[in-house]
Amino acid sequence: MFSNQSVSSAATWSRVAVVACAALAAACSSPDNATRPEPQPQQYVAPDSAEPASDQDLTATEAATVTSEATPEAAPPVTADAVRADAPSRYTVKRGDTLWDISNMFLRDPWLWPEIWYVNPQVENPHLIYPGDVLALAYSADGTPRIMLEQGGAARLNPRLRSTPADGPIESIPYSAIARFLSRPTLLAAEQLKNAPYVLAFRDEHMIGGTGEEIYVRNLDAPLDARYAIVHPGQKLRDPDTGDVLGYEGVYAATARVSREGNPLSAQLTDAARETLEGDVLIANDADVPLTFEVRVPNAPVHGSIISVVDDTTLIGTYQIIAVNRGTRHGLAPGHILAVDQAGLTVRDKGRRTGDSFFAAGSSFDSKVKLPNERAGTALVFKTYERMSYAIVVGASHAIRVADTVRTP
Repeated sequence: MFSNQSVSSAATWSRVAVVACAALAAACSSPDNATRPEPQPQQYVAPDSAEPASDQDLTATEAATVTSEATPEAAPPVTADAVRADAPSRYTVKRGDTLWDISNMFLRDPWLWPEIWYVNPQVENPHLIYPGDVLALAYSADGTPRIMLEQGGAARLNPRLRSTPADGPIESIPYSAIARFLSRPTLLAAEQLKNAPYVLAFRDEHMIGGTGEEIYVRNLDAPLDARYAIVHPGQKLRDPDTGDVLGYEGVYAATARVSREGNPLSAQLTDAARETLEGDVLIANDADVPLTFEVRVPNAPVHGSIISVVDDTTLIGTYQIIAVNRGTRHGLAPGHILAVDQAGLTVRDKGRRTGDSFFAAGSSFDSKVKLPNERAGTALVFKTYERMSYAIVVGASHAIRVADTVRTP
């Protein structure tokens, strides 16, 4: 027979073994690879269930990051170190140049352009730069760099008889990079769907429509021949901080050309990319939006996340369009520059332990460590809504993904 002491000791070690086996099974069931924070799963939503969040109050998270009422710190003066070592002393602006290209040619940080651009009040539209303008790099007595208009190009001359169209001011970013998105949006802010016109029905009692079909549209007052993009709202875009619906992924279906005014009005489908369905929304064509805004840093700190990317690509690169969960409520405006940080991986610490340990180093029971975020690129905001903005990635040094963070540089 066993003594009471031996039975108690055996029972104790039995419980320890059971607990250890259970913990080992749980650890083995989890991946041993480094992991990234994943974006929250998105849900399909019907067009009539839009939940615009523009009327909601600030959440605690937003209240901690909102910048519209923050007092910006005085920016330090730009020194000669901000100028690139290979910056030209003079540059003649060419057709096709953008303000971002030129800024990047002169400066290590292109968003400092407003700080060094010398505004000559005697020049018409001194903030605009035209093809043919000659820009000169100079330094003031205290060593502060300045870029000024040394000579105006032909585009600045008074109106005269021309055989070809005059060149307009250069754009801040390449228009061609976002033209397709503006004319055929594939991301929709919740505000865009609020009271948006929609496809009511098809002529001849059709259930779907393609190129050449006639449709009837509600909630649209537009002149003849006006054109609108027809978009099918899809998955919700949620704020990872609050869970609120900020927008929707959209699928471009066709272009609608108004053929008869009224309520409902009639329109004809053109340039169909997929079938048009009842309930699909009509979005105004923003292809003529000017892109000559001032490139600058937000006045106060902004911290947010990438919540979607056009075309649903996995890795985001230069000149791709992203949506971020910050907007006018947080102080963002067209022309604002945001730094993009790659979210740090979560890895297991397999280093040598000190002291006694029940398990050997390098096992599945190693502690997890969150690595710091690392700078991966730069994005420029070109369209804003109250709680969401669209931006274009103007530089990517490393892979960028949905759920990576954006912030004031």
